[in-house]
Amino acid sequence: MAPVLVRVVIVGGIVVNSPTDERGIRTPDQLLRVFVSSTLRELEPERAAARRAIERLRLAPVMFELGARAHPPRDLYRAYLAQSDVFVGVYWQQYGWIAPGEAISGLEDEYCLAPRDMPKLIYVKRSAEREPRLAALLERIRDDDGTSYMSFETADELASLVESDLASLLAERFDASRSEPAPSPDAGSGAAVDVPAVGGRIPVTSTDAVGRETAIATLLEWLGTDAKRLVTLVGPGGIGKTRLAVEVARLAQDRFDRVTFVRLAEVAESGDVLPAIARDLGVRDTRDRPLVQQIGSARTGRVDLIVLDNFEQVLPAAMDVLALLNALPGATFLVTSRARLRVRGEHVFDVEPLVLPDANAPPSVEQLLEAPAVRMFRDRAEAADPRFELTAENAADVASICQALEGVPLALELAAARIRILTPAAMLARLDRVLPLLTTGDRDVPERQRTIRATVEWSIDLLSPDARSMFTCLGVFSGDFSLDAAEAVTAGAPWATDLLGTLLELVDGSLVRQHDEAGVPFFSMLVPVRELAAARFAGGADVAAVYRAHADFYVELSLAAEPLLRGPTQPAAVARLEAERDNLRAAYRHLIALGEGDAVAEAVWQTFLYWWIRSLMPEARAWMEEVLDAHVPLSRRARAIALAYSSWVSVWQRDPSVTTEPAAESVELFRAEGDEFSEALALAILSLCCMSVSPPQLRRALEGQQEALDLPAVQANPTFLAVLLTGLGRVLFHSGDPTAALEVFEQSRDVAVEAGDLFVESIAVTQVGWARLALGDPRPDAFLRALEIATGLDNVGGIAFAFEGLAATAGTTGDLERAGTLLGAAESLRSRTGLMDQREYRSYQPVVDAILASDRAADFEAAREAGRRMPRPDALAMALERTNQVTST
Repeated sequence: MAPVLVRVVIVGGIVVNSPTDERGIRTPDQLLRVFVSSTLRELEPERAAARRAIERLRLAPVMFELGARAHPPRDLYRAYLAQSDVFVGVYWQQYGWIAPGEAISGLEDEYCLAPRDMPKLIYVKRSAEREPRLAALLERIRDDDGTSYMSFETADELASLVESDLASLLAERFDASRSEPAPSPDAGSGAAVDVPAVGGRIPVTSTDAVGRETAIATLLEWLGTDAKRLVTLVGPGGIGKTRLAVEVARLAQDRFDRVTFVRLAEVAESGDVLPAIARDLGVRDTRDRPLVQQIGSARTGRVDLIVLDNFEQVLPAAMDVLALLNALPGATFLVTSRARLRVRGEHVFDVEPLVLPDANAPPSVEQLLEAPAVRMFRDRAEAADPRFELTAENAADVASICQALEGVPLALELAAARIRILTPAAMLARLDRVLPLLTTGDRDVPERQRTIRATVEWSIDLLSPDARSMFTCLGVFSGDFSLDAAEAVTAGAPWATDLLGTLLELVDGSLVRQHDEAGVPFFSMLVPVRELAAARFAGGADVAAVYRAHADFYVELSLAAEPLLRGPTQPAAVARLEAERDNLRAAYRHLIALGEGDAVAEAVWQTFLYWWIRSLMPEARAWMEEVLDAHVPLSRRARAIALAYSSWVSVWQRDPSVTTEPAAESVELFRAEGDEFSEALALAILSLCCMSVSPPQLRRALEGQQEALDLPAVQANPTFLAVLLTGLGRVLFHSGDPTAALEVFEQSRDVAVEAGDLFVESIAVTQVGWARLALGDPRPDAFLRALEIATGLDNVGGIAFAFEGLAATAGTTGDLERAGTLLGAAESLRSRTGLMDQREYRSYQPVVDAILASDRAADFEAAREAGRRMPRPDALAMALERTNQVTST
């Protein structure tokens, strides 16, 4: 008798031994039999759909309804199963009927009686409710790593899945039969390669790879070169690495003889990685030589793409992957991992969050949908609840949700699933803590991805003890933090002796992300990661000491920033403080709670220019109000600072209660302290208050500015000398002398330019533009320069000033559409900062009044309304384009 060749078929990890001999010739009526198991009435449409799909492939469906037999049901389906080749299980809500004397239903019995080596394709119709015993059965099926498990919504979707999966099974069976000759009796040293694993096929997905077009194009380009044979997709849990790998593998499959997708999520030991790869390649380990060699022999001459998914918990197996690279010269490896492999030849692709909507753009539906994060949320929300629709009413809330979740795909999906019970507004209100909200009950999702917490904790469990301790300590940070800050809060900790090495482990594990800001190394955590770190920190040891170190560091940072906020170092210093702003706030809040208001007042005062440049003066004032409201003893200096900020901000807001007394008290307190510089700044603030009261006290304002300018501390400080000169010019301008004001403004500009201080230059050139306009010389070049500087510094208030100047210039020259649009854009920016121009000094108002009194008032107002709705980038482009045209003629 001829020897029997045993072929191995793996479907979803189930090994099927099918004896075939040289007489394996079937008559035409002997079709491949597919046993379909499900409840009958509940899934009648689905059973019909499955039958059609099976018959379209010219296979034989084995189903009870296709013919009655006079046999007991259990005997019948046992016989049917024995004669079937593939098991298809379809489940929904019901567990099925339990016959008298039986412990389980016929539905479960069919699954249990199906031979262990029979390919099993399981399809579960999505449902929020299932009978408990069916839920338990599905849990057992899902936990069996030898089962292909897919979910579906409709009968048509089921038919498509069944037809596709059975076709793939037949194709792979045929591929193996023609590609591997039967081993000869003396070929004992060869590895037997049988039918490729369906468990190794590319997973079928039911969603699009939203927002990954650029990443996919880059990765396809990488896979097209021999120089990049090991590509690792790296990113935190839930960032979408697997989905991206699936899409790239699907699009690249025509380039390869075969694409094999190896799931490693359940592989706990590094030594089990090679066997897993071999199984999905269809290579049986004969144990007569190293498995790497066996795989190399089996795939010799093949061009393979091997996808290794979830590699992070088996990182020591990276050396096995490197060995396979050498053994398989035609193979390319695409790896997904939360940490890089760190072997030679590895090319790392960092998977980033989805692009967020522009925070500065009005929340129109069309513009929001340009952001991939919003599209994903919309798509997943519609899938969860077909009644959901992205509308003008909920657009702003959806945009805020996407921004709060930082574009993390898993977080967006989990949040969108809650749309069945929460409106976007209600969901947004609960996002102060994201971890409790971001969960799912879907059973076809791996346990570690059913909650964001589980996803993050999976990564934490893979860390070394030192790295876990550092992760907990970093929970003290409220936002991005610098390397210096990390050193400060971990100083003296026994696990922080190798700070850089331990921090690098967190970066490699995708729990911490690294970026540079103004040449300074910065680190950040995604919102769910940071929230879990904060929770662990709050329950850890040495909390008070770490909080103290954190607060002290940020106070020192604020004090050290003061000289850097002036002159050429200004942009970098502003960027540094902006990057640390969340932690500055946390530090100030902690110190106020400890009753240390003096330290907070000094820190806020020394960063005066930062708050001004970033249009955050109202926040600085709020800190001073918190200091005053804390009801703890304050120094005279702290009170002077609080009064100065309160007076300054009141001038730039619609505050009818502006008085000169608080600023005057601030001047006297600083003078008593012997601080000339602070006294001069308080005098300048007092001068603005004198201009803003009704009636204006212009003489007193002029005297205050001149007194401040005469102080030696001001003369030695070019930045604030230029600031105070613009203040003097404003008094002269407001007094009706634009010629004298222009001279002072130009002097201020020259001082600022010589000092290399961009911010003060922008203030001065804006005033130069207004003075020229008042003198009948409406040139836009000064406002254009101010706009360029303000844009570079992201000085929103400065951009608004420049828009207003350009609008007034356009209105004076008759271009009312441009004037209205830019003025509307300026008003939109003002509404976001809460700051207006100084009262009684709105230089564009006479131009606006003249237009509104003309017969073109309606056209102007229409353009003004359009400008209010215009996104800032569009307004900037319009301003720069048209201004360049004017200045070039």
